[in-house]
Amino acid sequence: MNERPKPEEYGGHFGTYIGLVPEGNILDILAGQEKELAELLSSLSESRADYRYAEGKWSIKEIIGHVTDTERVMAYRLLRIARGDKTPLPGFDQDLFMEHSPFGNWSLEQLADDYRAVRQATLTLLRGLPEEAWSRKGTANNIGMTVRAFANVIAGHEKHHVAIIREKYLK
Repeated sequence: MNERPKPEEYGGHFGTYIGLVPEGNILDILAGQEKELAELLSSLSESRADYRYAEGKWSIKEIIGHVTDTERVMAYRLLRIARGDKTPLPGFDQDLFMEHSPFGNWSLEQLADDYRAVRQATLTLLRGLPEEAWSRKGTANNIGMTVRAFANVIAGHEKHHVAIIREKYLK
């Protein structure tokens, strides 16, 4: 769990997200992110969370919903691969997901509850994996990925979007 994924464990754009994850136990990192995001959300007003820094950009609420939906997808992929399923898994269209999402109409409390539930489910899944599952490799969106890589993508993807929120929405 402490071992970082090697470049042969992932491909495509996922290396960008993995590169954002600090050294350390991925379970501790994911648990720490849960606290950090809760603090960030509690510091926002509903109107601030509806803010878009430019036309066509997602609101903060939509970004949080996107982070949560993406974690759901990545955790599902991770589960399938961890259990030895070799079936190639499809990609997903984040823009289509957002087009049909309710996140813009949700309260910050609803978003925080949803995020927390998904993160806790991810942590429970990861904590229950046998050591050998972490290095199992499968295919998602035509890219070979290990379970360890997916766990790090979840953390890195959130880190990426939290940085965008801080840089473009809260300055």
